Amino acid sequence: MDTSILLVGVILAGTVILFVSSRVRIDLVAILASLALAWLGLITPVDAVSGFASNAVIAMASVMILVYGIERTGVTSRLASAIIRYAGSGERRINTTIAVTVGIFSAVMQNIGVAALFLPAVKRIGKQTGIPVSRLMMPMGFAAILGGSMTMIASGPLIVLNDLLLQAQEEPFSLFAVTPIGVTLLIAGIALFALAGDRILPKKEGTPYRPSIAEIWGLNHPVRTCSIPPSSPLVGKTREDIPFRTRYGLDLLAMYTNKEITVAPTRSTRFGPGTELAFLGSREGFIQFISESGCIPSGERGRLEGILDDEEYGFAELVVRPRASIIGKTPREIMFRQTFSIEPIVHQHGETETRAGISDKPLAAGDIIVAFGSWDTLRHFAGHQDIVLLTHPEEDRLRHGKGYLAIMIFAAALGLTITGVPLSLALLTGAAGSVLFGILSLDEIYRAIDWKTITLIAGLIPLGIALEKSGAAAVLATSLIEVLAGSHPLLIMGAVAVLATVLSLIISNVAATVLLVPLVILLGTGTGTDPRALALLVAVCASNSFILPTHQVNALLMGPGGYTPKDYLKAGSIMTVIFIIIAVMLIYLLIR
Repeated sequence: MDTSILLVGVILAGTVILFVSSRVRIDLVAILASLALAWLGLITPVDAVSGFASNAVIAMASVMILVYGIERTGVTSRLASAIIRYAGSGERRINTTIAVTVGIFSAVMQNIGVAALFLPAVKRIGKQTGIPVSRLMMPMGFAAILGGSMTMIASGPLIVLNDLLLQAQEEPFSLFAVTPIGVTLLIAGIALFALAGDRILPKKEGTPYRPSIAEIWGLNHPVRTCSIPPSSPLVGKTREDIPFRTRYGLDLLAMYTNKEITVAPTRSTRFGPGTELAFLGSREGFIQFISESGCIPSGERGRLEGILDDEEYGFAELVVRPRASIIGKTPREIMFRQTFSIEPIVHQHGETETRAGISDKPLAAGDIIVAFGSWDTLRHFAGHQDIVLLTHPEEDRLRHGKGYLAIMIFAAALGLTITGVPLSLALLTGAAGSVLFGILSLDEIYRAIDWKTITLIAGLIPLGIALEKSGAAAVLATSLIEVLAGSHPLLIMGAVAVLATVLSLIISNVAATVLLVPLVILLGTGTGTDPRALALLVAVCASNSFILPTHQVNALLMGPGGYTPKDYLKAGSIMTVIFIIIAVMLIYLLIR
């Protein structure tokens, strides 16, 4: 055996062992592997650092920036809320709903783009339901990869397959030729996590939990909404006429009428039939109010249902400035709601906390007011002359109003790839657009990038280069073909599937496809096995990258999910076996 092939094999084996052992950080392992290859003369120094300028790394860094931009504009909460409303808070149903949705999207879009689009929504779902994000990210990522096998345009290996078949003078596949296989694979992946998720998914401790302002002040009640019927005694009365807080213990946060949401209705606001009200308070108080007012609970049909889950609104702590013009005056005297357009919930003066009768409490310097309002309004208090934000929650930094722009930039970047523009160039253009249009600042784009993941992928790419340059990959493929000559078609297809799977773990899946398709076409011709079936099997199994986080999707989710290579090995090994069995059997039965 050639010495260079032997050395590459030793470095590859050592890299895998260190990955699985987790004794050395995986990004350092990848860098050490690339350095070893260079010092041993197996690749050039330029090859050793070429990963940092590769299409895969540039595309991944750009995706991270685009995703962060979408997250900072606050549009992901709607997607997360929609999934929660349909699936509830059960882990199994949420995972199934996400997987089906992601799989369908991945059938027509690049799977890395779909995973990136859903990543912030999945993080928010985990936060809202209390499910560890590590139990949501991996099923979503696997669904994105599996969904890429549903059409001939959804993954790189399937896209290049038809070109390779034409070069070999074989008939190309139609757009939906692979759909039965991809659909079955997606269903199998969903079933795997639905049935065995409790045993194979890790339960990682996330970042230290930071209670919200609502939780700190005991305001974390669900918002309850109701509508006023024409027969209600509330019709024609003003807010001041109804003792919401003193009698029922309810805070009126907002009302919806004439297709408009009004936060903190003033005391002179008059109620009419059809008006919807949103209250914060106990269930008992709300039931008593419903009973006495004749109002009709809105439930999920209400326009104001879930207003606290909408990133346009929230709670904030404010403090009265020294020498403020409102010192010594009561909220009623300064017409607090009308002046500031926020709803005061709690007033704290020294050690005294007041929740009922706030309107008649004189304000003093240093008094804390916990209020509800829109973030567009609350942001103005950062430099207000009388009242200033005491804390700056994460929500305060969201770029409200730019959500659609962020989505359009992301969609445009993905759309460029359809026209033939390289994925890295298209996504990097989108990332630049996020800065130019004010969605992210220059400092934020550096924070958006998970440099550990970037280093991991950049360090592994030289290993793939060494496998190709040394001839190790070609020797492996040729030797297998010689061994399989004359075997049963199912055995041949099984071996080809395993070979394509293994190569896709250590070199890019497109490179594995380009390398293997010409060889398996020759194998098929020599053994009587359909060459097109073997070629399709290679392209499908080149996406069977679940055991190690080397696939772009898995690498993208590794940081947010808190995963280690062991986590992928545990769940990915089962998925890999299922994938090979389904792919081999269906292609054997359908492509003959």
